[in-house]
Amino acid sequence: MNVKDEKRRMMGELRRDAVIAIIRGVAADKLIPLVASLCAGGIRWAEITFDQSKPGSNADTARSIAGLKREFAGSMHIGAGTVMTQRQAELAIEAGAEFLISPNVDEKIISFTSSTAALSIPGAMTPTEIAAAYAAGADAVKVFPADALGPAYLKAVASPMPHIPLIAVGGISEKNVREYLNTGIAGVGVGSSMTPKELIAKGDFESLTALAGRFCKAAVEMHT
Repeated sequence: MNVKDEKRRMMGELRRDAVIAIIRGVAADKLIPLVASLCAGGIRWAEITFDQSKPGSNADTARSIAGLKREFAGSMHIGAGTVMTQRQAELAIEAGAEFLISPNVDEKIISFTSSTAALSIPGAMTPTEIAAAYAAGADAVKVFPADALGPAYLKAVASPMPHIPLIAVGGISEKNVREYLNTGIAGVGVGSSMTPKELIAKGDFESLTALAGRFCKAAVEMHT
């Protein structure tokens, strides 16, 4: 399968699964149990974020991605988030990241990612930014922060640009995930509302699995 076909296949799976778990600031010893609990709940996409306030942690983030790739090969798509430098993009790809997500549009990172088998998902807000990111080679565009303008904005933007897969990120919760998925977008990225720090700290992975399952149920209901 060539790169274009592989990306097309992955985008089909992303549209089907519709939910990306955003994992940020989780201790290394909790990471595999956390992702295992999300997987048990039906989550098939997990983003491990780079910490821009701690550039020295880039290598650790890459190691986490590589470790999760080995642990969940065939059952989860593991990618990198908050990718804002060329070096972070390179580290993510070397670690085996299957998708790279950024909060902004950086054409150099889009171009680099597009030359690999990984999906390029930069972040944008306005229709002009979204169209420019897609024209630069993005496979999908993260609309961020989605909660600043809400589902009505997503629906209005998606309507004239149905050819551009949009991923809403920012403020997605159990209470509004169905409303966002009903706007015609390709999916959502969910952070702390799916991975509450208190549950992770207590090691309550059973509750995390149940929580992930409720998000996945919402995605399934949108496709039936």
